[in-house]
Amino acid sequence: MELRASEIATHLNGTVVGDPNTVVKTISRIEYGKEGSLCFLANPKYESHIYTTKASVVLVNKSFVPSAPVVATMVQVDNAYESVAFMLDLFNSAKESSRRGRSWRASVAWSAKLGKGSYVGPGAYIGKRTIVGKGAQISSQVFLGNDVSVGENTVIFSGARIYSGCKIGSNCIIHSNAVIGADGFGFAPSSDGSYKKIPQTGNVIIEDNVEIGAGTTIDRATMGSTHIRRGVKLDNLIQIGHNVEIGENTVIAALAGVAGSAKIGKNCQIGGQVGIAGHISIADNTKIGAQAGIMSTIKREGEVLLGSPAIDAKEYLRAYTVFKKLHKNQ
Repeated sequence: MELRASEIATHLNGTVVGDPNTVVKTISRIEYGKEGSLCFLANPKYESHIYTTKASVVLVNKSFVPSAPVVATMVQVDNAYESVAFMLDLFNSAKESSRRGRSWRASVAWSAKLGKGSYVGPGAYIGKRTIVGKGAQISSQVFLGNDVSVGENTVIFSGARIYSGCKIGSNCIIHSNAVIGADGFGFAPSSDGSYKKIPQTGNVIIEDNVEIGAGTTIDRATMGSTHIRRGVKLDNLIQIGHNVEIGENTVIAALAGVAGSAKIGKNCQIGGQVGIAGHISIADNTKIGAQAGIMSTIKREGEVLLGSPAIDAKEYLRAYTVFKKLHKNQ
């Protein structure tokens, strides 16, 4: 893919400073920029690199004022960090969109339906009555069980497993080895000390614009649906239990675990290795620091929490200044 600086400015509603006909073919970090590459400067700590980079075009904030001559063509934008994310998506989409058709090494049930412009890679399995939307990309070794639906332009990377009956929205990204729809962890204790498995009869519903990281698992509901709302972003190696609901535009970092039937509000930010107990609710706009343990319902919106069990972040930091000194009093 090739883009001129003027075209980049049009995409980003930016302004060109330099040659508008400068062409880029790839994106690189500013310190490793080379001719034909696009990079960005958002953090002032990296400003020195803009004066030495060999990149052809650099995205900068409109507030940036260079303190020395800049050889590269600059495109001034409102938010350079956000803009480079858009450009990465644009370049990546162009690469992925070139794939069309169905590999002869894929196994596709006769009753499955493949949308126009979709792609099914070698070794993929598409089950009975499964629907793959227009422009969707099903990579090699992906498993889609029976009665699955995948929305338009969704990308599922190699090795992901979508169990029967699960619903995936449009414009989603599911990374390698994610497992959607495995049985929830449901066992009834018996009088003899053994455990009887409780059948997990529900499914998983993932709405539009969701991204699910590599190795993340989302369990099917015991009854009804485990529900991931639109815009949710899940990092790698996250466990989402059965009947969990995650609200719109919530983000969860790696190694977090959410136990069954927990309900997480919208626009929450949850750090790595956070543990959330089952059958509780978390209010909208909650922020939870890494390794926190959430043991009870969070009712007030916008709280910032740390610790295990988690408490208000400011209260936790005040307590920390005390208990880190306790050994000195012994």
